[in-house]
Amino acid sequence: MNYKIPLSVPVANGNEWKYVKECLDTAWLASGKFVDKFEKAICQYTKAKFAIACINGTSGLQLALRLSGVKTNDEIIVPTLTFIAPVNVISYLGAEPVFMDCDDYMNLDVEKLNQFCKDECKLTKSGLRNKRTGRIIRAVVPVHIFGNPCDMTNIMKIAHKYNLKVIEDAAESLGSYFKGGLYKNRFTGTIGDFGVYSFNGNKIITTGGGGMLVTNNRKLAEKARYFATQAKNDPINYVHSEIGYNFRLSNIQSALGIAQLERLENVIKIKKKNYDLYKKELSDICEVELLGAPEDTRPNYWFYSLIIEKKMCGMGKEGLTRRFLENGIQARPIWYLNHMQKPYRNKQAFKIEKAIWFWKRTLNMPCSPNLAEKEIKKISSIIKNKNTKR
Repeated sequence: MNYKIPLSVPVANGNEWKYVKECLDTAWLASGKFVDKFEKAICQYTKAKFAIACINGTSGLQLALRLSGVKTNDEIIVPTLTFIAPVNVISYLGAEPVFMDCDDYMNLDVEKLNQFCKDECKLTKSGLRNKRTGRIIRAVVPVHIFGNPCDMTNIMKIAHKYNLKVIEDAAESLGSYFKGGLYKNRFTGTIGDFGVYSFNGNKIITTGGGGMLVTNNRKLAEKARYFATQAKNDPINYVHSEIGYNFRLSNIQSALGIAQLERLENVIKIKKKNYDLYKKELSDICEVELLGAPEDTRPNYWFYSLIIEKKMCGMGKEGLTRRFLENGIQARPIWYLNHMQKPYRNKQAFKIEKAIWFWKRTLNMPCSPNLAEKEIKKISSIIKNKNTKR
């Protein structure tokens, strides 16, 4: 369906044409200098020491988990409220997810994480063992939902205490950082053992697809690059000592990424301005509230999440979605919770409560960088139950 106001579309009004044209003119489409330049640009921006460009964020997560020592029948702690990608990656490696609840910002609940590790597990020489299943818990995957930074201070404390690897799923949070605390001025994705960004079509910067794995560990970065390029030990004679992947990002996509990254801070300013306008327009409606950001953080304002506290004009989330649709506006509920997904219904889920509360009440509203003020006011007026027909 063609929406008058779509949920989230990319904007390419910088050097995208220039850099892509260079790829086309030189016929360097698959490999070339832009891959290396994009990796260096991500390092320069995030202050991560090493970056490996990947075909998507999911492949970056798979590399990170493999390099974290995840083996068949290991367990990984992952939030139930997230896009399914990090959960599926756990399955790709033959491991098992343990689903965790969310906090007031939809991020991993650190209190329940600590309670689970303390009460439901036992620290052994082999690692943190789940008392119920007998399996070793190898890692935790915090996801910075909709660009809001997780409580990395406490997540890292818990991980160090219980010998867990930390893989930050920062797919949605490029540009988000901490303004205070232990990790002041640190970007999401650069605190754990690994961080992974996504450049999917709806992300804050896009290469049409693509992702980036970052780490501060040189040996792990070299191994990640090795696995991402089919584990070539001798590229001339095609000798492969291990099983690798075809996970490398193309030159032409990297060219797009560099151009997009050049404008990232400006895009974040625009998205904050639009968020503030939404908040102002909706401030007099007691039934709804825009999700805020954790204290002492600078989020990237990727998505705008509307929390519908009560029935609005006899409608809930579903009714408001239909009303938007009638007016040519695309809105999206948050993901179906992963512990309720058919492939994962029999997996362990620890005291899931807040995530269900959010799932029943949350709607993501249009958030494109080129969203006009009049469009925000139109969307807000529909929420106010005015101008409900095209």
